[in-house]
Amino acid sequence: MMLFYAFAAVAVGASLLVIAQRNPIYSVLLLIASFGALSGLYVMLDAPFVAVIQIIVYAGAIMVLFLFVVMLLNAPHEDTEHDLRAHPLFRGGPLGFGILLALMLVVELGLALAGHDTTRFGPTSAGSVQDIGKSLFTDYAFPFEVTSVLILVAMVGAVLLARREPR
Repeated sequence: MMLFYAFAAVAVGASLLVIAQRNPIYSVLLLIASFGALSGLYVMLDAPFVAVIQIIVYAGAIMVLFLFVVMLLNAPHEDTEHDLRAHPLFRGGPLGFGILLALMLVVELGLALAGHDTTRFGPTSAGSVQDIGKSLFTDYAFPFEVTSVLILVAMVGAVLLARREPR
């Protein structure tokens, strides 16, 4: 039960810090930490597939896209005295924060692998990867394609907004 409270505290704390940051890059990194904590909660709920998809799709793909868009648009941040002092969460700098996120990922993967029991899968389970894939590309093919078009439009829009006019 303590592990649940730890993951929940990280998820809530990181989510609150996302909106409290003045620097958009830190907000994106904290959102990745929040997604990692949610993935840990999914592992505790005996949903390792959803946990891995949470990391691969959201923390891996979508947040990298957000990070590139933020960097491409060169979103400004306020340089106040608060920003000039070292934030307690990032006292080790970006490298320290990256190491912390890597350690969290290793712990979550260890928990997922330690709790892996192949005997629990069967006809009463939530579904195998094959069942989820078949459902995604048959029953939910249209929403899946609409989502991919929306992501493509967002990427094209970001490139157009960040385009520099020739001098």
